[in-house]
Order: sequence, then C-alpha cells, then structure tokens
Amino acid sequence: MPHGIDGFLGTRATFMLDVVVLAMLALLPVLALSIYLVKYRNQYALHKKIQLTLGSVLLVTVVLFELDMRVNGWRHRAEASPYFGQEGSIDWVSIVLGVHLCFAVTAAVLWAVVIAQALLRFPNPPAPAEHSAWHRRFGKLAAYDLLCTAITGWIFYWLAFVA
Repeated sequence: MPHGIDGFLGTRATFMLDVVVLAMLALLPVLALSIYLVKYRNQYALHKKIQLTLGSVLLVTVVLFELDMRVNGWRHRAEASPYFGQEGSIDWVSIVLGVHLCFAVTAAVLWAVVIAQALLRFPNPPAPAEHSAWHRRFGKLAAYDLLCTAITGWIFYWLAFVA
C-alpha cells in the first residue's frame, strides 16, 4: 500500500508530486510574463511583485513537497517503472533525478540570491540602477535554470510514475 495521499493526475505519484508538476507548468509562463513586462514594458514594480509572489509560492510548495518526500517517500511508487533500478539495466529514474536535483538546487540558490540582491540594491519603488546589469545576467541564468529544473522534473515524473 503506497504511503501518502494519492495524486490526482492518474499516475502512481503522490498528491504533492502532482502539485509540483502543475506548479512548474504554471510558473514558467508567469515567469516569462514577468520578464517580458520588465524588459519590454518597463513595469519594474509589477515585475517585482510577480517575482516575490512566485518566489513565495514556490518556497511554500517546495517545503511542503520536501516534507511529503521525507515522510512518505517516493521510491515505492516508482518500483513499477521499467526505468527504475531493474537488475541488469540502467536506472534512468535515478540518473534523471540526479540531473534534476543539480538544476533544482542551483535554481533555488540563484533565485534566492537574485531576489535578495534586488531587494537590497534596487531603489523603492524599483527602477534601473547600477545593479541592473548584474541583475539581468543572473536573473536570466536563474530563469534558464528554472526551465531546466522543470524539464528534468517532468522527465523524472514520467519515468518514475507514468511509465
């Protein structure tokens, strides 16, 4: 009997795994909108509000997700996958999870640093400043890192809980 609350997407995943899969699906277009608004519309205050909201929602989601993984685990739900640790074959689930975690950890750190630096170095209300070039460079890196986190997370989800 699987531990934890079953998911709602019709897979072997838990409720929180399904929430995170959909949260990442929602996050990317909102992130792109936020970048568009600041880059092409100069809507600095709205960009700030969106980023702080995304960061807060993602933080709460990840904390709840991590608690679920620590309490309920996930491996027992992935055992039915042909890509999970079958004797004599490559454990693709673990490989993709390792790649995903590299992106996820660096994305979390980068995003936290970019937000913290923005709060410390930009004026209030937000406007271009000496910090802008650094913020653009590392914000873009954080956005790409989040994209890679989402893609590798979805691949992991499919390999472990759908296949």
